[in-house]
Amino acid sequence: MAKSLQDKVIIVTGAGRGIGREIALLCAAEGAKVVVNDPGGAADGAGSSAAPAEEVVAEIKQRGGTAVPNFESVAEAIPASRIVKTATDHFGRLDGVVNNAGILRDMIFHKMSVEAFEAVIKVHLMGSFYVSHAAARIFREQESGAFVHFTSTSGLIGNFGQANYAAAKLGIVGLSKSIALDMGRFNVRSNCVSPFAWTRMIGTIPTETEAQKARVEKIKQMGPEKIAPVCAYLLSDLAKDVTGQIFGVRMNEIFLFSQNRPLRSIHSGEGWTPQSIAEHGMPALKDSFYKLDRSGDIFTWDPI
Repeated sequence: MAKSLQDKVIIVTGAGRGIGREIALLCAAEGAKVVVNDPGGAADGAGSSAAPAEEVVAEIKQRGGTAVPNFESVAEAIPASRIVKTATDHFGRLDGVVNNAGILRDMIFHKMSVEAFEAVIKVHLMGSFYVSHAAARIFREQESGAFVHFTSTSGLIGNFGQANYAAAKLGIVGLSKSIALDMGRFNVRSNCVSPFAWTRMIGTIPTETEAQKARVEKIKQMGPEKIAPVCAYLLSDLAKDVTGQIFGVRMNEIFLFSQNRPLRSIHSGEGWTPQSIAEHGMPALKDSFYKLDRSGDIFTWDPI
């Protein structure tokens, strides 16, 4: 069977552990030359270590694949651009980018620090932009390339204590769609993946109540290796007509997520006043209001 990524050069950020590691391993197994990026920090971004990236590179090479490590942070523009330079310096080209790197600084909104909000935005949203922007010029020149960005149901649906993470992850959806629109004429694709998987970051979920413990036990069934096949597919020429979409992956389930479109409209020939909106307008729209759902309220069945 032909390998889906034969001789393609792929960057995977945050590839030292969890989902990123599994994506890097599968891309290499599918024939790609992989830049394994990871600064080796803790789940909250603190500290650094070369070991995670180096270990994944060693594992890829042991399996007969090709990979190089990179230890830069995505959270600043110049270091992020050096991740792209690592690909072109070692392999002479670049074909795909997986923006997987992330940190968590969960806290209920009124207690969340400015620093915690900014740190998460920098890694997730700004990091996705910085790496993508550095790669975009290469993709434009060669008139080909694929981006896979990571979003989350925390932003797509909602969750407690994650205003920073949710804002970043929903921002990434807008970023991906804009890239797809702007660069489609150059044969460049951009899609989002919302993963359900037990990883080191998810391991920070509180387990104080029985309901929380039961939720975590269900999540533990969902290994990060389940996310990798969709990402490898989206990076490959097999997905040449797939762009601007949002996919969810949950064990062996793959979802296509909706995107914002008008649900209902109201019209007043005389225009609206605050009073007429309250009396007539809002009651007409209210049946279509979304509830304040969390991810668990929507995905109520066990992983399949």
